[in-house]
Amino acid sequence: MKSTEIKESAIASVGSDNSNNILDDEAVKGGSLTKDAIRRLRKNKLAIIGLWIVGVYIILAVTAPILPIHSFSDQVLSHQNLRPSLTKTAGELLVELRIKSLMQQEQVSDVSMLSRSAVSNYTEYTEMLALEERTLSGKLVMVNDRRYILGVDDLGRDVLARVIYGSQISIAVGIFGAVTSVLIGTIIGAISGYVGGRTDYIIMRVVDVMYGLPYMLLVILLMSIFGRNIFNLFLALALVSWLTTARVVRGQIMSLKNSLFIESARSMGASNLRIVFIHLIPNTLTVIIIFVTLGVPAFILTESFLSFLGLGISAPYTSWGVLVRDGVPSMSVYPWRLIVPSVAMVVFLFSMNFIGDGLRDAFDPHDKKNL
Repeated sequence: MKSTEIKESAIASVGSDNSNNILDDEAVKGGSLTKDAIRRLRKNKLAIIGLWIVGVYIILAVTAPILPIHSFSDQVLSHQNLRPSLTKTAGELLVELRIKSLMQQEQVSDVSMLSRSAVSNYTEYTEMLALEERTLSGKLVMVNDRRYILGVDDLGRDVLARVIYGSQISIAVGIFGAVTSVLIGTIIGAISGYVGGRTDYIIMRVVDVMYGLPYMLLVILLMSIFGRNIFNLFLALALVSWLTTARVVRGQIMSLKNSLFIESARSMGASNLRIVFIHLIPNTLTVIIIFVTLGVPAFILTESFLSFLGLGISAPYTSWGVLVRDGVPSMSVYPWRLIVPSVAMVVFLFSMNFIGDGLRDAFDPHDKKNL
């Protein structure tokens, strides 16, 4: 009996030691907010789908010059407003239009009922289309062999090419505008929150005054003063879009500036500049990243609105907003000119919002339900 008890106690002690070792290993491995956030983000299906879609958009925008598409500026006036087609060439679509026109002229309901003169006209037109050549982008091409998957606009330009090249401007405006505004807001908010006192009071009163001014009116005024070009558009959007970021970053800095790690940095002789930019701002990166992600759709919408008013991107460049503006007058007759850029823009905006919401939920330290 004694030997059995001794064995059982030994096994129990070994088991407890192993469990303690496992707990110790887990404590050593531990976890971090970043790892928890990545784990949560992977479980957010909408955010992951949004990441893939945004990645595809960015790849298409960056590789546009080497993609097998037509030039966004090539104009073939004889191809004006051709409908989208996956299988038929521009020549075949033009022949269809000529047949319909001849049938309407002679008021017949079938091709076989056309007169000899109409058939002769149709035959000559078909032969002319088959032999027509034109120099486009420095190359001599059989112009009527081109295919327009998403149709043609009123100046004979490929809508697909213009949407892809327009994404370069729209995405650039969104990303650079959001990054610039968040950078300005982060610096001003960090200085205001860390210094405090009269400096904080003055900065916050300036923010309150700017909040009271009409945002879009300021942007339109700046664009009217400085002119219509991409740099001025970035500048106008960034100068009036940093207010919310400054307030949020100020609150984060005020909650962190009296923390123990900041007191330790002060005791070691760290300067105020180092404390702000090396210790405090990096600890607010989560908020900054979320603001950038959610700011991109807002900037794209603002640019689209300005382009719709005629104050955005000017020719020869294009953007989704410009394409939507150009498609509105003819949306009842040629709906693809409005639908294609609108769908492209809406899908990208929703994807960016899904990513922003996913990051916000993932980095919420109080939300443990998805761990």
